Amino acid sequence: MQKNNQKILQNCNMQSIIAPEQLKLKFPLIKINQRSVEYSQNVINNIIHKKDPRLLVICGPCSINDINAAFDYAKKLKCLSTELEDQLYIVMRVYLEKPRTITGWKGLINDPYMDGSGDIESGLQISRRLLLQLIEIGLPLATEILNPIFPQYIGELFSWVSIGARTTESQIHREVASGLQSAVGFKNSTDGNINHAINAIQASMIPHHCISIDQTGQICVLNTEGNINSHIILRGGMHPNYYPENIIYCEQRIMEVGLNPVLIIDCSHGNSKKDYTQQVDVAKSIVDQIKLGNRSIVGFMLESYLYSGNQILDFNNLSSMKYGVSVTDACINWEKTQELLYYVYRELKSILTTRLVGGPKRNDRK
Repeated sequence: MQKNNQKILQNCNMQSIIAPEQLKLKFPLIKINQRSVEYSQNVINNIIHKKDPRLLVICGPCSINDINAAFDYAKKLKCLSTELEDQLYIVMRVYLEKPRTITGWKGLINDPYMDGSGDIESGLQISRRLLLQLIEIGLPLATEILNPIFPQYIGELFSWVSIGARTTESQIHREVASGLQSAVGFKNSTDGNINHAINAIQASMIPHHCISIDQTGQICVLNTEGNINSHIILRGGMHPNYYPENIIYCEQRIMEVGLNPVLIIDCSHGNSKKDYTQQVDVAKSIVDQIKLGNRSIVGFMLESYLYSGNQILDFNNLSSMKYGVSVTDACINWEKTQELLYYVYRELKSILTTRLVGGPKRNDRK
């Protein structure tokens, strides 16, 4: 057994990397922007706890691969969010890691130059600088946590975080979520099972003790306090799960474990049957359900970019890549995004405030 362990260690090599505090000294979060992030975290927490009637909209590219295109998109989204902010609270997706079923590009942090070099230190620096610049624009930011160490480097910059369908069952991700200041959404499993996500919500709400690194990069025991702002994200599975009967079933399961039903609907992935154009139909169904009295849906997610669709990433010919087109999941374009969010705003403008405690009860249970 000992010989086997030694052989395993010989099949890899290690290199040192910048410590979190060193990265933060190089790219600091100034006080005024820290207050901005904390404000947006509180807004989202209030939406989740139904103290703020606005609808949460997590909107942006499937993944960030081009810094310039990300800025172009962010400026457009900021203008739109300002216009609609009395009814919709828009948060930009800034996904820097991508889980891979088998293989493929693993995201800006893991492979910033898209050449397979795995220059993670450069990826962390590029990503933190980007996040700070987007916060400077005035946008709240969202991401998915994949590597449990990365939050020590950039975690304080996000206003909302998701745990993906492939990692919702992971104990370490539940422990990390329990220590985050931002709200955390757990996606249902890829097969559509919601029980793992409900278990994850419960686990993340309590304190944990786990191995991590501190700000100097030293291995430490992380003592978390629990995250009361955890909730479920319905992203579909073998079949969509955003229909009224799916919502009611999910509400019931959450209430059975003594929690208040709080749902965010992912309009992409299994709910769109992997057809990015169907995200519009999913969002309109959410609008219809809210108009019929639903109170549990507090927001939705859109995969949206400058231009529609996606493109195959050619590592050998990066210069041929199209500007503002996703290299991972396909997205709706900016024009369709704007049109859809205007529609949601108009349709729900006189309805959202009635969803606070004491408002009319839903009528789709009759």
